[in-house]
Amino acid sequence: MKVSIITVCYNSAKTIKDTIDSVVAQNYQDIEYIIIDGKSTDGTLEIINSYSSKVLKCFSEPDNGLYDAINKGIEVATGEIVGLVHADDVLAAKDVISKVVDVFIENRCEAIYSDLQYVDKDNLNKVFRDWKAGGYSDGMFLNGWMPPHPTFYTKRRLFEDFGAYDTSFEISADYELMLRFVHGNKISIKYIPEVLVKMRVGGKSNSSIINRVKANLEDRRAWRVNYLKPNFFTLYQKPLSKLIQFLK
Repeated sequence: MKVSIITVCYNSAKTIKDTIDSVVAQNYQDIEYIIIDGKSTDGTLEIINSYSSKVLKCFSEPDNGLYDAINKGIEVATGEIVGLVHADDVLAAKDVISKVVDVFIENRCEAIYSDLQYVDKDNLNKVFRDWKAGGYSDGMFLNGWMPPHPTFYTKRRLFEDFGAYDTSFEISADYELMLRFVHGNKISIKYIPEVLVKMRVGGKSNSSIINRVKANLEDRRAWRVNYLKPNFFTLYQKPLSKLIQFLK
């Protein structure tokens, strides 16, 4: 199975090397690595170009935000499986993609996800929070659950069948897509109970109270645009479930 890995970046010179290193170090051979750069001006492109023999496709042009850039990557991807490794993230070990492919093959599933660690921006070994996603059963989105998006790998045909990221969402397009795929269209999904991704702290949706409120409003719209009905507590449970992770 060919795996397309997409990295989206913009002025990411401080972190992009770690990201690329974690991908090119994978022991799985059939990887198509795609980098979508938003026309960086800080030296990011020079770092990317130093890996020209490892990065199969690199596009550098202005875009309309993170999710527009991800969609550009999906459009050029040719792998049977598609996953994202953002410029602030790293794959946690050299055998991550091998494990992902093994689970797809063994379970004949359409998507997988795993646990995730939030780590210090300057020290990838300093863990702030473990996001233990847990196994999925139908209806868990109604309880405020969602899988960690950076660990979410899907069959590429799902984007053809159900659509790509909705760029009208500024913050919650990842939640909307997973809600649409998993809860709305009942795709088959499998959990890998180990950390496959390390994510630097400071995500956009959690960077301020305003963004947290905005994300919650977008989460509500995600249910409406998919003609799905949450429970009255669903969208209160979602941020609460993340808070609980800090207490574990």
